[in-house]
Amino acid sequence: MNKLNEVISPQMISILLFILGLLWGSFFNVCIIRLPQEKSIVWGRSACPQCHKLIPWYYNIPLVSYAILLGKCNQCKTQISWQYPLIELITGLLFVGLYLHFGLTLEWIFSTIFCSSLLVISVIDLYHQIIPDEISLSGIVVGFLFSFWLGKISWIESLSGILVGGGIFLAIAWGYEKMTQREGLGGGDIKLLAMIGAWLGVQSLLVVIITSSLLGSVVGIGTMLFLKKDFKTAIPFGPFLALGALVYLFWGDQVQEWIFPHWSPQ
Repeated sequence: MNKLNEVISPQMISILLFILGLLWGSFFNVCIIRLPQEKSIVWGRSACPQCHKLIPWYYNIPLVSYAILLGKCNQCKTQISWQYPLIELITGLLFVGLYLHFGLTLEWIFSTIFCSSLLVISVIDLYHQIIPDEISLSGIVVGFLFSFWLGKISWIESLSGILVGGGIFLAIAWGYEKMTQREGLGGGDIKLLAMIGAWLGVQSLLVVIITSSLLGSVVGIGTMLFLKKDFKTAIPFGPFLALGALVYLFWGDQVQEWIFPHWSPQ
């Protein structure tokens, strides 16, 4: 990959990765729509959810087709959800942002797979308040295997992240349910934190939990005040865990130093 940096300028690599991200973002939209419906994400062409007509390939070009069609189905003229171009755009920017942070390295591949999984999980959780086992459980396995290949964290740190991450939320969920007689954290959140621990290591969990809890509290309180809801209102926590993981991935050392100024891992 380093040789590619010598042949192609960073600007051109960024453009190519942005286009690659748009294409993958289009696939992520398929995952977001089909996984909760337990449909195949591999077989079956895209169709309009309203008129069920198949969408021609030239109307499936990321961002471009949405702009040309003015956000409407070419057959029935029903408004197309803003989710499609937004996810494509976010994925393209994510691919470029990770490249600018890590370079075109194995760590970029590692981070791209991880962040893409978090993106799909977050949107599905926002819509349906579920986190698909297909992503979280497979993510735990893949993250653990990456610890042997990449060397960014040791396999012991990854395994500890799985056990501690899943164990912390399992204990919190059990305690909350015992005290309140109702479910707080779902099983999906438990598996997601275990997955984050697998990819980022046990050392990431405290920062991820604190960051996600702060973000979740601010958004949750704001939502309740705005919508005039009570504290029993269910708010999906998966997206906040994902944001906490992204914060650690990009700025983990700085955040850790800010939260624990006198703590040193050495």
